[in-house]
Amino acid sequence: MTETSVPVAEGWPAPTPGRPVTGVVRVPGSKSLTNRYLVLAALADGPSRLRAPLHSRDSALMVAALRSLGAEITEVSGSGPFGPDLLVEPIPAGAAGNTNVDCGLAGTVMRFVPPLAALRTGTTAFDGDPHARQRPMGATVEALRGLGIEVDDGGRGALPFSVTGRGGVPGGRVEIDAGASSQFVSALLLAAARFADGLHLVHTGETVPSLDHIAMTVQVLRECGVAVDDSVPNEWRVAPGPVRAFDVDIEPDLSNAGPFLAAAVATGGSVSIPGWPEQTTQVGDKWREILPQMGATAELADGVLTVTGSGAVRGGTFADTSELAPTVAALCALADTPSVLTGIAHLRGHETDRLAALRTEINGLGGNVTETADGLAISPAPLHGGVFGTYADHRMATAGAILGLSVPGVVVEDIAATSKTMPEFAQLWTGLVAGTEPTAAQED
Repeated sequence: MTETSVPVAEGWPAPTPGRPVTGVVRVPGSKSLTNRYLVLAALADGPSRLRAPLHSRDSALMVAALRSLGAEITEVSGSGPFGPDLLVEPIPAGAAGNTNVDCGLAGTVMRFVPPLAALRTGTTAFDGDPHARQRPMGATVEALRGLGIEVDDGGRGALPFSVTGRGGVPGGRVEIDAGASSQFVSALLLAAARFADGLHLVHTGETVPSLDHIAMTVQVLRECGVAVDDSVPNEWRVAPGPVRAFDVDIEPDLSNAGPFLAAAVATGGSVSIPGWPEQTTQVGDKWREILPQMGATAELADGVLTVTGSGAVRGGTFADTSELAPTVAALCALADTPSVLTGIAHLRGHETDRLAALRTEINGLGGNVTETADGLAISPAPLHGGVFGTYADHRMATAGAILGLSVPGVVVEDIAATSKTMPEFAQLWTGLVAGTEPTAAQED
């Protein structure tokens, strides 16, 4: 897949415009949707097409993983500015042989692909970046074992591990504690229709974080003709049957739109994102609720979301912001009143421990952030320039860029971390701040 990166030698000086930021930004396709549709295309009953998919490191890793399992994925001319479409021929029946999967730092790869590997015959070895080895995988490993699948993880409950498939998975009832990540649930649901007896998945813990992402998984499954019953809280039943091939337009990534909309809030400007869907399962649609709480206005008209800042950032209480939390935290650090972020304890198991990372890096610039049991408490404090660490985490990198809008001298340690889900970020950000109204056309 197409992938670009921004060379970084001694950090990336975040631009400080000194004026309201205004502009229009087109953002590439949703990572969450792209990788879910890629998985379903690999399991489908015929060839599928993804139009305007995301081209980034995470999606490239997913493509490579599915190819290693036997799917044929080719790039064809697209109709928009986001690079080529993808044609997917599914993994053939009877696929066999030993192979390897590089997960990089992509949670969707390390969690969504192992159930597919179990449907083949042979051993698939999974590994990834050093940070990936710290991400929790125990729930997926134990669930696969509960379905009778052989998994060798050396007792770590984390990468590296291997899955040995026998050509099929019986399925049936399995219990897991998905309290660390909703991806544990989505991973099993996506493959469940191909299990002989389908799946009855029961979550045994207290709460599942990021329920919006599970709702997204259920929706794309239903679009592909898979029968899913989620009428009982914390239980999902998937009937066995075919996954219908599809031709789908991928929505823009609304989570990745967040930092650009935040630029309007932080500077009192106005930023528009075209292609915003009227109805969506993406968690990023919450920007239409969150940013007005911070003093901005958000108007969706004719598929364009426009956020206009008031010139001041207002703090508050923000619950269950999930992957949006780093952007929310950066804005809260610029607010004139205190803020509390709750319901995000699971972020400690993301690309890095995001709660500790945000506390450390914002406080390193003079901020006043403390960790709570399930989130962050942020009080107003005068900020100053300095290096903002990124921990190989794309959302930490964009949080640093947001702070730099109002704080001169912020240097983002590794802006290339954004290549995980948005390789064009630095180009788009610089263009927006400079007032050149960038677009997200990708380079082949």
